[in-house]
Amino acid sequence: MSGLVRAELRKLFTTRLWWIMLLVMLVLVGVGLGFLIAFAGVDQNGAALPARDTAEWAEIAWSSGSSGGIFVMILGVVMMTSEYRYQTITGTFLATPRRSLVIVAKVVAGLLVGALFALAVLVFQAVTVIPAVTLSGGELSLSASRIPQISLGILVTLALYAVFGIGLGALVRNQIAGIVAAVVWAYVIENIFTGIPALHSVGKWLPGGAAQALMSIDVDTGLGRPEWLPAWAGAAVLVGYGLLFAAVATATTVRRDIT
Repeated sequence: MSGLVRAELRKLFTTRLWWIMLLVMLVLVGVGLGFLIAFAGVDQNGAALPARDTAEWAEIAWSSGSSGGIFVMILGVVMMTSEYRYQTITGTFLATPRRSLVIVAKVVAGLLVGALFALAVLVFQAVTVIPAVTLSGGELSLSASRIPQISLGILVTLALYAVFGIGLGALVRNQIAGIVAAVVWAYVIENIFTGIPALHSVGKWLPGGAAQALMSIDVDTGLGRPEWLPAWAGAAVLVGYGLLFAAVATATTVRRDIT
């Protein structure tokens, strides 16, 4: 199994896609942090972000790293669909006739890649958020800003979103369709169900809502304060989705004719 996982990682890391996606992800997170730094404490029509020297601002800023989930999800899609796009799936299954083992190896590799991206985000946030707080005269408190819990949430979320992408790629097999579906899910469907108060009762059970619950981010968006699941329930829902998508990837790949 370790050999299969190394093979899957080698397939990904011998391409330029992974570091391009990592760079774009960090740029996106950096832009979000830039806005949070620039508008901290600024009154915007009666609503204002907390000041940079507060634990509340550090909590919001640190949680922005979860926005990188879409990039590992796309990587998961590519890890699966590229085999069909470039017709390497036949050779893969000839080398390892037990297709379920191949899918398990891809899932494990996806978890490792997602965790690697999460660690990169956390390091980037550390070198951005900590100076922003201290230079503003504040003192960063890990307990008050709940940085350990949020960091764990980002790590779990990004790792499992890679598995979601692998399951989605196995389901649709077409790379463009899989990437478009991932983007639509992350930026349209999730935002609708988690951003509209009337739909919170459904949105909190979706992967994005479960991720928010795991990190216990409870920020009033001006449309009403969302009610998320407890942190432990959010973690359980995310793991459940991960197992579901892994099962989908296995079932759809094992039963399909690839010729």
